[in-house]
Amino acid sequence: MSKFFKYLATPEFRKQLIIAIVSVLVLVMVLFVSLRYYTRHGEGKPVPNLKGLSVENAVQLLESEGFRYQIDSVFIMDKKAGLVLEQDPDPNTNVKDNRMIYLTIVSSQTPDVNFPDIENKTLVEAQAMLSNYGLKIGDTTYQADIARDAILGFSFAGQAIRIGKKIPKGSRIDLILGDGFGASEVDLPDLIGLTLSEAMFSIKGASLTLGNTTYDGVVRDSANAKIIIQTPSFIPDSINKISIGTRINLVLSNQ
Repeated sequence: MSKFFKYLATPEFRKQLIIAIVSVLVLVMVLFVSLRYYTRHGEGKPVPNLKGLSVENAVQLLESEGFRYQIDSVFIMDKKAGLVLEQDPDPNTNVKDNRMIYLTIVSSQTPDVNFPDIENKTLVEAQAMLSNYGLKIGDTTYQADIARDAILGFSFAGQAIRIGKKIPKGSRIDLILGDGFGASEVDLPDLIGLTLSEAMFSIKGASLTLGNTTYDGVVRDSANAKIIIQTPSFIPDSINKISIGTRINLVLSNQ
């Protein structure tokens, strides 16, 4: 071991060490210069800004600058088809000739979506559901119904549409909504021959109001007394329509 340390202290060892260090430095310099030459470090040209251009103009510009390109597409509603949305590398990035430039453009092909189940939903709920499916609300009309802004019907391109049917994304859906008031007129029920409890059930179910109740003659059993007159009168084989809430006056008798 002592001979080894004595050798480290000799001029011969120092000479060999210096030669080795110089050789490593020369090798590193050669590799650096060679790699720099191979990659042509610092040489190249900036990538043009292609965003917002039509795909035709973008391709023409890339070809004139000596770049290759690859195009992908994505559908975006309310965006003009054929426009460049994204590019890789970014604009003004310094690259070499013949570099591949990746473009993302707006697709001209509209994908289909399944029509969601918006029946009996509120207008707010329907708006959210249609928006999630990439659909829009078109014309809205109202019809008599006690549920305000409830979805009573829907159509696409003038035709009724069923739940789950495939339609183009971005389509406008026409809606029929309830006005919250219901029908202004209802059918007058025929109450003749009914007891008072039976008549009250029919009157309430028709959204009418019980008016005056009187009895004809001596009534010994009011529970079983039957209606002999109602006002307004029910006319058989006719259209008997009256306004909602109309008071119905009754005359009852045990005879």
